[in-house]
Amino acid sequence: MKRACLFVALGVLLGADCAAQGVLSLDSCRAMALRNNRQLAIARLKQDVARDARKAARTKYLPHVDVMGGYEFTSREISILNDDQKSALGNIGTSAAGQFGNTMSSVISEMAAQGVISQQAAASLGSIAEKMAPGIEQAGNSLGQTISDAFKTDTRNAFAASVMLTQPIYMGGSIVAANKIADISEQLAANDLAGRKQDIIYDVDNAYWTVVSLKHKHKLATSYLGLVKKLSSDVGKMIAEGVATRADGLKVDVRVNEAEMQLTQVDNGLSLARMLLCQLCGLRLDSDIVLDDEDKEDVASSSDVEGIDVEAALDNRPELKMLQNTVDISRQTTKLIRAAYLPQVALTGGYLVTNPSLYNGFERKFSGVWNIGVIVRVPVWNWLESTYKIRASKTATSIALLELDDAKEKVKLQINQSSFKVAEANKKLAMAKKNTERADENLRCANLGFKEGVMDVSDVMAAQTAWLQARSQKIDADIDVKLTLTNLKKALGETIY
Repeated sequence: MKRACLFVALGVLLGADCAAQGVLSLDSCRAMALRNNRQLAIARLKQDVARDARKAARTKYLPHVDVMGGYEFTSREISILNDDQKSALGNIGTSAAGQFGNTMSSVISEMAAQGVISQQAAASLGSIAEKMAPGIEQAGNSLGQTISDAFKTDTRNAFAASVMLTQPIYMGGSIVAANKIADISEQLAANDLAGRKQDIIYDVDNAYWTVVSLKHKHKLATSYLGLVKKLSSDVGKMIAEGVATRADGLKVDVRVNEAEMQLTQVDNGLSLARMLLCQLCGLRLDSDIVLDDEDKEDVASSSDVEGIDVEAALDNRPELKMLQNTVDISRQTTKLIRAAYLPQVALTGGYLVTNPSLYNGFERKFSGVWNIGVIVRVPVWNWLESTYKIRASKTATSIALLELDDAKEKVKLQINQSSFKVAEANKKLAMAKKNTERADENLRCANLGFKEGVMDVSDVMAAQTAWLQARSQKIDADIDVKLTLTNLKKALGETIY
C-alpha cells in the first residue's frame, strides 16, 4: 500500500510537470485522473468514515462513564404521616392531660375512701392535679407538633446528580461481532476504492489510446490526401498533354473530396477524444496537450500471455473481495443477532447525590452514597423470535455465498476471454504489419507503372485505397493490443497504477 501511494505521488508530480510542458505520458494521465476524480475523493471519504467507525467500535470494550443531573419542582411534598396521625400528634398533650386528670381523680378518690388520706388531703391533691393539667397539655401538644414537623419531607424542590460507570463483562459476543463488522467494513471501503481506481485507469487508458489512434489516423489521412492531390496534379498535366481523359480527372477529384472529408471527420473525432481525456485527467477541455505516444510509429509489440494464474486473479479482484466482505459481514451479523438473545453481564459503579438528603432523615442539603453492582440480563422467552431472525440472517449469508460463487465463474470466463483477445490482437498486429509492407510495395509499383504508362488511374487509386486500409488496420491493431492488455490486467486484478 505504501509503495502504491509512493508511485501515485510520483506519478502526480510527473503528471504536473508534463502538463506544464503540454506533453503527457500514459502514467501522468493516470496520476492526474487519480488525483482529480471526484468519485475517488468520495471513496476516500467513505474509507475515512469506515476507519472512524472501526475506532468507535473499539471503545465498546472499555468502561463508559455517564454523568446525570436534574431538578424537579412539585406542587405538593411527600407526606410520611396522614392527616389523622398529624392531628393526633398535635393534640397529644390534650389527650394526655385529660387521661392524667381522670386517673389522678380516680386514685385520690379511692385513697380517700380507704382512709389512706383525709378528705382535706384529697381535696389538696385534686387541686394540685388540676393545676398540673394545663402544663402537661401544653408540653405534650408542643412535643407532638415537634414530632409532626420532623416528619415533613419538603420535597417540592428536589435535586439529584449521579456519576455512573458501566463495564461490559459479557454481552453474548455482540461487542466482538460489532468490532469484526467494523474491521470488514473498513476493508470493504478499501476494496471499493481500489475498484474505482481500476475503473478510472481503464477509462483513461481507453481515452489515451483512442487519442493516439486518431492522431495516427489523422497523419494517415493527411498523407493519403497528399497522395491523391499529387495524383490529381499528375492527371491534370496528362489531360493537358492529351494522354489522359477528362473522366480520369473527375475520378481523381472525387477521391480528393473523399480524402478531405475523411480528414475532417478524423480531425473532429480527435478533438472530441482529447476533450474526453482532458475531462478524465481534470484538465480544461480546451487544454492544448500532446501525448507521448502520438509520434511513435509502433506503439505496441506482441505480448505473451501464457502462465496466467486464475486463482491468484480471483484473490486480486476488488469486486470479489467486496463480495467476500459482504459474506463475512453477513456471518458476523448472524452472531450479532444471536448475541441479543444470550445472557448479558455488566459491572456498574457510581456515586449518587440528592437534595433533600435521605440518609439522615429528610435534610435540606446535598448528600450522597457510593454504589457498586452487577447487572445480569437473561432472556427467557420470546416466542421463537430469535430463531426466526437467526434463520433469516443465515439465509442472507447463503445468498451472498451464491452470488460470490457466480461472480467467480464470470471472472474466470472474463479472464479466458481477455487472454484470447490478447492473442487474437497479437495475430492481427503481425498480419497488419505484413499487409502494410505489401501495400507499400504495391503502391510503389503502381506509381512506377503509372509513370511508365503501363497502369491507368484506376489502378493507382486502388493501390492508394489498399495502402490506406492497410495503414489504418495497422493503427487499429496497435491500439487493440494495448487495449486488450489493459482489459486482461483489469480482469486479473493487477495493479496498473
